[in-house]
Amino acid sequence: MAKISINIASGSIEKSAVVVGIDLGTTNSLVAYVPKGQKQAQIIPVRGNGIVPSVVHYNEHEVPAVGAYAKAQLLLSPERTVYSIKRLLGKSYSDLTQENLDLGYRIVPDTLDNKVNVQIGSHVYNPIEISAEILKELKTQAELALNARVEQAVITVPAYFNESQRQATRDAGKLAGLEVLRIINEPTAASLAYGIQSQAIGNIVVYDLGGGTFDVSILHIEDGVFEVLATHGDTLLGGDDIDREIVNYWRKQAAPTEIGDFADLRHWAEKAKIALSENSRGKFTHALNSEKQLELDFDILAQLAEPILQKTWNSVKKALSDAGLTPDQIQEVVLVGGSTRFPRIAEKLTQEFPSSRINNQINPDEVVALGAAIEADVLDGNRSDVLLLDVTPLSLGIETAGGLMDVLIPRNSKIPVRVGREYSTSVDAQINLMVSVYQGERELVEENRKLGSFVLGGIPAMPAGMPKIEIQFALNADGMLKVQAKELRSGVSQSVEIQPSYGLTDAEVEAMLLSGFTHAQSDVTLRLLRESQNEAHQIIYTTERFINKNSNLLSAEELEGTKQRIEAVRGLIEQDDRQLLQTAIDKLNDFSRPFAERVMDIAVSMALKGNRIDELK
Repeated sequence: MAKISINIASGSIEKSAVVVGIDLGTTNSLVAYVPKGQKQAQIIPVRGNGIVPSVVHYNEHEVPAVGAYAKAQLLLSPERTVYSIKRLLGKSYSDLTQENLDLGYRIVPDTLDNKVNVQIGSHVYNPIEISAEILKELKTQAELALNARVEQAVITVPAYFNESQRQATRDAGKLAGLEVLRIINEPTAASLAYGIQSQAIGNIVVYDLGGGTFDVSILHIEDGVFEVLATHGDTLLGGDDIDREIVNYWRKQAAPTEIGDFADLRHWAEKAKIALSENSRGKFTHALNSEKQLELDFDILAQLAEPILQKTWNSVKKALSDAGLTPDQIQEVVLVGGSTRFPRIAEKLTQEFPSSRINNQINPDEVVALGAAIEADVLDGNRSDVLLLDVTPLSLGIETAGGLMDVLIPRNSKIPVRVGREYSTSVDAQINLMVSVYQGERELVEENRKLGSFVLGGIPAMPAGMPKIEIQFALNADGMLKVQAKELRSGVSQSVEIQPSYGLTDAEVEAMLLSGFTHAQSDVTLRLLRESQNEAHQIIYTTERFINKNSNLLSAEELEGTKQRIEAVRGLIEQDDRQLLQTAIDKLNDFSRPFAERVMDIAVSMALKGNRIDELK
């Protein structure tokens, strides 16, 4: 736990700071730390179990709410509730039009630079701002739990995140008030936590299937050195895609008038997947309405998921090939990410790695955050028994004549790394040279992602081919790139730290932070009031909907008492007295909770008919 120190000069009491590790996940996020003097990391109990759903809801006053409350709004107000925002980080609008994301909220292009934005009502947000809201919640709750300041963090990203996506993650951390010490790959973080806990030695595969992304990394662990040999993955592949396949299956089984909207179906698809993963012999059923009942059994689920699992295996094979290893040279396969609870994954990997141990005993939700906390502890100078040698997931290079990609740093190169190569001019008396930097694996730059460009000016006028121009790439441990161009004969040089096209400039981040600081106190007061007013509107809506649907299961006293308390809440919404309003909300909650739980028990029994509740818990 953090210490508290006294500032003698001012007489003030200052909380000490804790460096944390954050798993900013597509579906859920967690924060962890290493207690002073210890070696093992711990999940910080944010709002109970430490798991915060990566969902942000904006009410009609544009006040954001994060976590479980926001997730509950997915069914009530899907157009104002943002989930899977991680899939949009660092993306252009044209990137997303090629993908069938089928989200409940509206995605729009920025009119200036084709960045992807999310429109909520009349307001437009970019994915960095929305991700920052999740990080702010983690930071705030961690400070409350530890009674300490949290100002520095290591944040994890999918191994196959490109430069733009990594910079966007760093910008989100900065906007949330965090100094991001390092961006590290999720499977690498998982291997740190796993390796420290089990003291493993040898070659391991980290198979990381989350809600929205998939990564596989091949590592060699020995004497505290964690060496990443290769990595591969897909930033648009995860458990969400299995949910989407279930939804599509249900849609094909019914006419449009019989079936619900996407948000409702997605909710029940996730429920079905979880229930059948825990009991593959059961059958999931849910009465969606009077005309349609949703049904799913494990065999159908396995068929729907198989193409997705095959895509993950293709990535595993590519990573093994890049590492120069075969399946029989792998000692252990570690399963990471909540989606790996689907039993077909362990079965598939057991077939493909017959001589390896399939480790699905560690908590797949927590291991990434724990590993990030260990790396944070290393960077904070508290331990020297761990050395992390990571790799870059995608090749980096420049555009040369004919629009070709000339690779300076190949994918799976160890980082940090510095590479230089000499070039020359192609035109007589050329005095300026445009240096354009790209990331990707295609031969033509137009097929790769442009990270940025700059001009080397002032080159002495010489015949074509005479100038000697050295281009240097320096890639740091975060995967952030600095490029330098120098004409060796004259000494003329230019260097630039690549700012990806879809990140925020320092000025944009500073402007957002300044606005937040300027209006901090009034914003907090207004936010608390608006949150209570929004909660009041929501509880009125959900309670009235509940009693209308289940009036035959309630007594006359329960119905009348609920209606009286609903009117009491409604009458206080516009009075701007948060304390009175919150008291009325609590009274309504307390009165309705007993019979709501009774009706829920009946509904669960009907949804899982043919199975005992204890079989699908």
